Amino acid sequence: MNTISNESHAASAEQGFLTVSRPSAFTLPETIDHSGRQTLVRMFRDPRVLEPHERADLIAKLRQAVTIEPNVAETRVLLGMALCVDLQAQEALEELRTATTQAPDCFIAHLKFGELLMRLRICDQAAEQTHRAAQLACNPIQSDLARKQAATIRTMQREGIERGGYKNLLPRLFRFREESSKPTTSPVLLASK
Repeated sequence: MNTISNESHAASAEQGFLTVSRPSAFTLPETIDHSGRQTLVRMFRDPRVLEPHERADLIAKLRQAVTIEPNVAETRVLLGMALCVDLQAQEALEELRTATTQAPDCFIAHLKFGELLMRLRICDQAAEQTHRAAQLACNPIQSDLARKQAATIRTMQREGIERGGYKNLLPRLFRFREESSKPTTSPVLLASK
């Protein structure tokens, strides 16, 4: 049975059906202890349940793992995600950018980098990273994740991006200045003789 699957794999590779073989498994770093792994699982389930000290502890453990194994892109992706949960967007952006340059064939690095760019409203770069992630997808679940993220980015680009609700502030401010600069006239009663 195994030789048959190897032969069919080789035949399909010769016909050009398989271009690049990519590992689809995402492994957790070995340097993270059991409690760190449990915190990561809780972060993936619902990031809002982590307390500030748990987030800080997880970030410290992931930073230590990055210093021990600096060339493992998955660890940088996890660190970037933890930094996002802790609302440290600039550091997360740097970690995810480094992860995509270290491992240009890492699906999750490009997907999460694209997601962060999308949330920061940098839609052109987010679309590029998400498109790259879609090209790297190895299974239908990954393809679906990239497709949904790309659809969200296209919707944001098409409908425009509201940045913080300032759209009504400037017109009100200028209207107030115009109203205050107009001379006010009030009826004057003159006495007649």
